[in-house]
Amino acid sequence: MDIASLSIAQSTINVASDVQVAVLSKSLDTMETLGDGMKKMMESSVTPYLGQNIDYLV
Repeated sequence: MDIASLSIAQSTINVASDVQVAVLSKSLDTMETLGDGMKKMMESSVTPYLGQNIDYLV
């Protein structure tokens, strides 16, 4: 192999690695968001009537 083809191969590997890291980061963000949603759902299931009634005086 010559230097030019080695350089192209290395560049391709670097781009693929960067894409994999970006996808993994996005997946981690999505899982974190889903975890927060699951936490809120579990908290609301403990007190399902919280916030449904309002006491007021006129």
